[in-house]
Amino acid sequence: MQVTSTPGASTDRGRRLRVFLIDNGIIIAFVLLVVALALSSEHFLTSANIRNVLRQTSINGLLAIGMTFVILTGGIDLSVGSVLAFGGMIAAIFASSSLGEQYPLYVALPLGLLAGTVLGMVNGSLVAFFRVPPFVVTLGMLSIARGLTLIASNGMPVSRLSPEYITVGQGMVLGIPVPVLIFFGVFAIAWIVLYQTPFGRYVYAVGGNEEAARISGVNARMVKFTVYAISGCLAALGGIILSARTTAGLPQAGVAYELDAIAAVVIGGTSLAGGQGRLFGTLIGALIIGVVNNGLDLLGVSAYYQLTFKGAIIVAAVLLDSIRQR
Repeated sequence: MQVTSTPGASTDRGRRLRVFLIDNGIIIAFVLLVVALALSSEHFLTSANIRNVLRQTSINGLLAIGMTFVILTGGIDLSVGSVLAFGGMIAAIFASSSLGEQYPLYVALPLGLLAGTVLGMVNGSLVAFFRVPPFVVTLGMLSIARGLTLIASNGMPVSRLSPEYITVGQGMVLGIPVPVLIFFGVFAIAWIVLYQTPFGRYVYAVGGNEEAARISGVNARMVKFTVYAISGCLAALGGIILSARTTAGLPQAGVAYELDAIAAVVIGGTSLAGGQGRLFGTLIGALIIGVVNNGLDLLGVSAYYQLTFKGAIIVAAVLLDSIRQR
């Protein structure tokens, strides 16, 4: 007896396949990308290059984690690159002899984080309590933070950092770069906050339907204020790592870093409309950006083409997000 599939069954299988590809396409794309680059360059899968990719990804990954919190509430933060520069510069100033004395790491690090957090709180206050559109607020902060960085440094790099400070960006623990350990530590904390605490549920609720969340008793304004503060703090942490890696606080650090951070979040499947997304997807998205940058460098592709390629990736990710919404 011959069994034939019904049109309904075929339709269900096709629908399940489409849902599977949409939900897991980011992981499949990452695996295919790694395989393609491994076949294209013999240097790609070496231990030294893998550590380099993870070290480079750590900074953008920190920015992307903070950006995920913001985008989940339906906002955007265009200022993270400049806030990164400002936080890293403040920490570098205190870790150098610029003020006549080299302060220890436990002084320089908190001050740098505080600088970024304060700028994030300004963004959050304007967005949450004064209802200024996030795009406008953070675009203005992009210029303000860059200007503050130039003022603090007189437009000059700040060098001669203390050895313990440099360890934050260049140190190794059991063969693993310190920036990578910091990144995965922050990721673990962010995962717990987002999925194991009421605040994480409030973030999704505000992004899904702010008015309904407010009626349900969620302090939507405070949630928005907090996510921008988190974004600013993590941007400053990225700036501290970058200045420690380069052994100097650079006024021009972080230019256009916000693009890579947004790309990592959107590629990871977080909806720009808010309320939908996974932190794990952001992790994979950041790794994809890092692997693409590294792979194109190994293949000798011009930086001009790299910008074009990354722009195409962002557009494709937004298109996929639109398809997912439908």
